[in-house]
Amino acid sequence: MKEVLFNTHDLALIFTIFICLSFSVFLVTLKKGNKLSNYLLACFLLTQAAIPTDNLINFGEAFRAFALSLSPNLFYTFGLAFWLEVPLLLLYIKSLVNKNYQLKKHDSLLFIPFIFYAAYFTVDWLMIENSIKLNVLKNDTIETTAFIDRAIYFFRECFRFSISVLCFLELQKYQKNIKNEFAELESVDLTWLKFLVIGFLVVHLNSIFVSLGIIMSYEIGILVDHELLGLTANYAILLLITSLIYFSAGHSRIFQGIDDELTAEQHKAPDSFEPEKIQKIETYLLQNKPYLNHLLTLDNLASQLSMGSRNLSSIINRHFGKNFFEFINYYRVEESKRLLLLEENKTVTMLDIMDKAGFNSKATFNTFFKKLVGVTPTQFRKEYWESQNKNSS
Repeated sequence: MKEVLFNTHDLALIFTIFICLSFSVFLVTLKKGNKLSNYLLACFLLTQAAIPTDNLINFGEAFRAFALSLSPNLFYTFGLAFWLEVPLLLLYIKSLVNKNYQLKKHDSLLFIPFIFYAAYFTVDWLMIENSIKLNVLKNDTIETTAFIDRAIYFFRECFRFSISVLCFLELQKYQKNIKNEFAELESVDLTWLKFLVIGFLVVHLNSIFVSLGIIMSYEIGILVDHELLGLTANYAILLLITSLIYFSAGHSRIFQGIDDELTAEQHKAPDSFEPEKIQKIETYLLQNKPYLNHLLTLDNLASQLSMGSRNLSSIINRHFGKNFFEFINYYRVEESKRLLLLEENKTVTMLDIMDKAGFNSKATFNTFFKKLVGVTPTQFRKEYWESQNKNSS
């Protein structure tokens, strides 16, 4: 049997469908991790399976004939997923970066365009007679598409791009506020998720160009190679989906989320706190040195102090004038200064000093030390012992 069933472009779409369906089933049956995040990611992956299915049915020669033999309703129906894809991605990201995240009523606003288009699609396509649908499909080409459908297509791509921007801004907000709850940022790796969000952002921007290219080619008469742009997007999506599955499976556990209500504490007017609470915090840090734990978080420290996380965050932000990241690393710098002045540490490496003081990142250690002391750790030790040697001689 030498007949070619699928071309390379079809295979890229088929691989995307298979990967998305397989991993979505895995996520739904997975009993570990954040269930809401797993379900949202599974739903997002189902849309990513539906979109290439729509492309195969409408543009794949082998699939188009097969779909026609089954039902004309298969055409365009899977395209409803275009309106669901990015809202689900945004909610997935929110569930990752916000602690104890629950879906809210206003989240439903993201699905208003889907509802309106679904109603329009039902009346304009699903409710008409099959004989009319078959006649339309026989003569259906990009060239003969009605202008209103091209306009809807352009609006849809602008909508997807705008929600992608919100996904990026959500990550930026997380990165900005994470210092309120974590004293060591090296353990919270945002690179993979940023890569994916920016990747989808570029793909959706490309889709706007595709929709404009179609309008320019068939409404204005300026030919644009929109097919090449569309094919490029298909391969990019396959790469992004594969990356999403690989990295979310291996790295999503590091996302512990931030508490939105904690970040609001920074914007309130300073209050006076009970002196015994402030004294308790200072005494505990000096005596027990919890900051020596590389992975110390706000929740960890609050538990040790038998205080609420929000209460502790309020005191740190509004009494000490620092976020949690700055507050803990201040004590680590003080500890490293103490270690550098000890006789037995004259020849100890800076990596060892850093580790003993609770730092887990050389960059954070050097940056904070120079910011607070004015010189690097190496200079600090060198200048101190040079002065000691001069005094002794």
